[in-house]
Amino acid sequence: MMYDILMFSHLATVVPCIILGAALIFMAKGTSWHYRLGRWYMILMLVTAVITLFMPADVGPQLFNHFGWIHLFSFLTIWTIPTAYSAIKKGNVKAHKRKMVLLYLGAIGIAGGFTLAPGRYLHEFFFG
Repeated sequence: MMYDILMFSHLATVVPCIILGAALIFMAKGTSWHYRLGRWYMILMLVTAVITLFMPADVGPQLFNHFGWIHLFSFLTIWTIPTAYSAIKKGNVKAHKRKMVLLYLGAIGIAGGFTLAPGRYLHEFFFG
């Protein structure tokens, strides 16, 4: 029951990130829209990463009977968001862009791809 609440909370925060992240990558940079949407994207990504830390891995090996390989993306997100924010505040656009694009590809693309693996909820939802 608790896992279901966490899973659906995670989906509710990460699905908007799929759309927001893609829009941010392709939209004009430095605009007020980029700033506003980027702030929402960062907040939602942090919330979704924290939620996943409470979700035990149910596929593959576990560390401490809880964490799996996919949790590395959670820790990566929790580290990347503040450092990308700091980079842009310091005027380091190149570092900010690199971090945010790699975060999107890693956390949304790769980790999202893992959620489609057999035994995972989304695999059953889409293919089961």
